[in-house]
Amino acid sequence: MQVKCTICDSVESIDDHCFEAKRLRNKRILMHLCQTCYNRVGKKTLARHATGKFRLYSEKKTVDEFI
Repeated sequence: MQVKCTICDSVESIDDHCFEAKRLRNKRILMHLCQTCYNRVGKKTLARHATGKFRLYSEKKTVDEFI
């Protein structure tokens, strides 16, 4: 299966029967990242976590908070 990286537009081939290929076929909204872009995004994310200013907002807001 031919896939295209969404960041750098490089075309790679992956095995048709691998889990990632199945996910990409069934849910077309998912995107594929090549290994270099995946590593680069991972390093930058870890660097943002290390600054101490990175926050994950996992709490769900209730309806009362929007009013």
